[in-house]
Amino acid sequence: MTEKKAFGLWSAIFLGIGSMVGAGIFIVIGQAGAMAGNIVWLSFVFGALIALLSGYSLAKLAITYQSRGGIVEYLVQGFGENTFSGSMGVMFYFSQLIAIAAVAKSFGTYAATFMTDSTPLMINIFAVGVVVLFTLINLIGASLVAKSENVIVFIKLGVLIVFAVAALFTLQPELLSMSKMPPVSGMVYAIGITFFAYQGFSVITNTVEDMQNPQITMLKAMVYAILIVAVLYILTSIAVLGNLPLEKIIQTKDYALAEAAKPIFGEWGFKIMSVTALLATASAINATLYAVAEIGYTMAKDGNLPKIYEYHIHNSFEGLIVSAVIVSPLILFFNISQITTVAAIVMLLVQGTTHIAHLRVIKHTGAKVWVIYAAIIAMFGVAGLTLYSTYKTMPEISYYLLSTFMLAFIIEVLLRFINRRIIQKQIQKV
Repeated sequence: MTEKKAFGLWSAIFLGIGSMVGAGIFIVIGQAGAMAGNIVWLSFVFGALIALLSGYSLAKLAITYQSRGGIVEYLVQGFGENTFSGSMGVMFYFSQLIAIAAVAKSFGTYAATFMTDSTPLMINIFAVGVVVLFTLINLIGASLVAKSENVIVFIKLGVLIVFAVAALFTLQPELLSMSKMPPVSGMVYAIGITFFAYQGFSVITNTVEDMQNPQITMLKAMVYAILIVAVLYILTSIAVLGNLPLEKIIQTKDYALAEAAKPIFGEWGFKIMSVTALLATASAINATLYAVAEIGYTMAKDGNLPKIYEYHIHNSFEGLIVSAVIVSPLILFFNISQITTVAAIVMLLVQGTTHIAHLRVIKHTGAKVWVIYAAIIAMFGVAGLTLYSTYKTMPEISYYLLSTFMLAFIIEVLLRFINRRIIQKQIQKV
């Protein structure tokens, strides 16, 4: 009798939706809206298109290389067991840490809205505090938080759907008129930021070993999850920009989604949306912290991170503590726009590099070549546009990116020199 796997089509779709509709939309809607104005919904359309291209490539790789290693495994399969693939593996780990910092900063921002005197110090206290809290919870191994994830998914989806539908009845047509439309370039530049709101789709590939009939289920789950989330994001962006003037979006860009609930539901709407944002960001931090510990352990075992990540503390790894320590200065010394932008660009570059790796093994995956090329062009093109668009307002972003890649390379070289270890393929043959 064949063992029944944990993930069927709809459970995989639901996992993908839950991963995407998390902190991202609460963070980026205001920032993207400030750039793209009342056509920000188009940025979400294009963000969904490039997510579909990337999702197709990752799904084909997951079907061929059925490993929980995910992107790290695909990089090694495509580029071989060498310094470059190892460096990109470390870079992928860094991207997760940067994402945690961005989400934690968003948590701090929404939490501070409940205080009479919201200050940067207060935001940082809340942000660092939530990371410390979930680090301790993961170390203890509490199962209550994990069991509550499905409930949190229903809450955040329910609140967003109710908000989006209700907001359609209170739209102010003049706010969405062509006369209020900003230059199209703003919409184009916002695509990289909106992609950050979709970035959780890759988690579906990590379920491949526990998926029923992955040859059929994987790609379907990826496409359906992204399309469902795209519809929700597009409706939400129209709801926000149709109820708040652009100057208000710019003023409240770090918590614009909660601000947009005010005209519809009053002060209670603001509070409910803020609480939902706190739940969404907290659950995202918890899930990503756990995943980072797993990634850290796998990399250490295969030769990509210091041996400290292999040591166990209670039910988790010491790598969890190290990850939390690395995240803290990112929260303290960078604002939410800087962290979100760096996180978005790094994810685009890592996934773009993964698609290049895919080209090198495409004879095994059977993927359509033109789709993989389109994914590569989209990833690097949008990353370049995002970097260019932020150069005048945040020129430091390019230096942060360069420093991050250099640090990943240095870590990989040192590990190879000191420990004589290399990152290895988990799947030796296809």
